[in-house]
Amino acid sequence: MSGTFTKAMARNIFYGGAVFFFLLLVALSFDTMSGLPKSDNRANLTESVLRGKHIWETRNCIGCHTLLGEGAYFAPELGNVYPRRGAEFIKAWIKSQPTGTPGRRQMPNFNLTEQELDDIVAFLKYTSEIDTQKWPPNIEG
Repeated sequence: MSGTFTKAMARNIFYGGAVFFFLLLVALSFDTMSGLPKSDNRANLTESVLRGKHIWETRNCIGCHTLLGEGAYFAPELGNVYPRRGAEFIKAWIKSQPTGTPGRRQMPNFNLTEQELDDIVAFLKYTSEIDTQKWPPNIEG
């Protein structure tokens, strides 16, 4: 090999690298897509969960809370709140807001019906059962 770097050599490195990384992208995408059905909890998706997700989205809960690491960091992570606190605690907490405690951030009261509370709890239960590969790293989120 000579000591000079030619245009042909540069082109071969570029095209070879592009092909390699494209094939790597395809392989990793295939691996991810084949693993999703085992971890995404789609078997437990119910009408109540869908209504709860609709409540989550229309009340902009993600504007303050995180869910499985996504969202704002103003309020607690809720991806594992169901196993930590349970359904009745969640409903009581939502109904009791705002508490009026001085110096604390306050969640607004959304005046949810019992059915809507059950639906949001079903949604939080569903999200807590998704295999998140041990995320968040601690029980308190």
